[in-house]
Amino acid sequence: MTAPTVSFATLGCRLNQVDSQEIQAALEARGFRTVAAHEPADVVVINTCTVTARAELSDRQAIRRAVRRGPGTRVVVTGCWAQVDPDAIARIGGVDLVVGNADKLRLPALVERLLADDAPERRPWRHVSDVGGQRGLAPAPLAPGNRSRAFVKIQEGCQHRCAFCIVPRARGPSRSREPHVVIDQIRQLVEAGHAEVVLTGVDMGHYGADLTPTTTLAALLRAIVGIPGLRRVRLSSLLPAYFTPELVEVVTGSDRVTPHLHIPLQSGSDSVLRAMRRPYTVAMYRRLVESLAVAIPGLGLGSDLIAGFPGETEDDFARTMRLVSDLPFTYLHVFPYSDRRGTEAASLQGHLASGVVAGRSAELRQLGAAKSLAFRRSLVGRRREVVVLERRERSRGALVGLTGNYVEVIFDGPDAVTRRLVEIEVTAAAGERTFGTLGAVPAFV
Repeated sequence: MTAPTVSFATLGCRLNQVDSQEIQAALEARGFRTVAAHEPADVVVINTCTVTARAELSDRQAIRRAVRRGPGTRVVVTGCWAQVDPDAIARIGGVDLVVGNADKLRLPALVERLLADDAPERRPWRHVSDVGGQRGLAPAPLAPGNRSRAFVKIQEGCQHRCAFCIVPRARGPSRSREPHVVIDQIRQLVEAGHAEVVLTGVDMGHYGADLTPTTTLAALLRAIVGIPGLRRVRLSSLLPAYFTPELVEVVTGSDRVTPHLHIPLQSGSDSVLRAMRRPYTVAMYRRLVESLAVAIPGLGLGSDLIAGFPGETEDDFARTMRLVSDLPFTYLHVFPYSDRRGTEAASLQGHLASGVVAGRSAELRQLGAAKSLAFRRSLVGRRREVVVLERRERSRGALVGLTGNYVEVIFDGPDAVTRRLVEIEVTAAAGERTFGTLGAVPAFV
């Protein structure tokens, strides 16, 4: 019997990418065969995002593209939008199954039932449990695949209640994977040849607080850097308050931890941070970033910013621009504020005109682009170790390597170095692109 085929469309954050990989591994363990997004498939799984209004627009477009494949394809929608607004998804014609985040582990069995069902008039089926009652984080199927970088989810959900954020409603409370589960998974990934491991989570700095006995991200990271054969480990986004002395010691003291951190800021105004219910001040943020930049030479530093939060004045925005100018950011993720239903911010007074929000977003993006270019130009003439990604650059088919400080460098080279760590020399930076030349090809290739 021919194996049923499945393809994936994943939107939103890196954690969604990890979730899709785990779903893919679980389906393949039950006999499914994964095909590329453009190929015919018996099932299409769309893993959605709901962090902004624009994200939900992208969700709708992806669902409609899947539906247009025809009645022979079952359309399955999961992820954060499926969790917080399954009714909206069910109203999109052609959807067969809606599965919330709390029920993702059941998705393979539900898909098998769906393929055996011959009553489309009863669809879409909905399986959306209360994610707020979730406790613990079960081990997930290992899906090493052929990627150069392996992403490991160590934590899920969030304990914070920021005024603008819908993520706690979509992902539930903070819960952690047991340290031994994480360590075993990373050992397997290292043995499978992955050059870099990326730790991911929603509120990753909260790692271990829910476990018995409790532990910390610093303790986990200290164990990870001791794994034999591990070349690089990278941390995803971390709030500034989580940088304890113990974590700073590991991050700055191990050459296996990449010199790259992503520390969300959101605003450079204390009054806006208070309205957002962020757990830090501008002074706290500045002190942390400046100390890390001194301790980690060549630090790649990214941040998230929201432009046009309700009540943000011209002076508030000017403070944000000054702070971003002062600090050594190497890239920015800028989000124009948009209401999320059920959040505190949606009911605040002082919503700004869409043109003002768009204008402030554009100014921040322009500043971020200038800081990125200046940082990348500072690397010209230097040699850097890069992990060679599995995708090639589109315009001329060159290889793409990712430096430890999170710069993608385009260079010519053979397929044999894909997914390996190699040394390159950075030769130029222009616009959004950085160029380099490959050094001697390693003997093991």
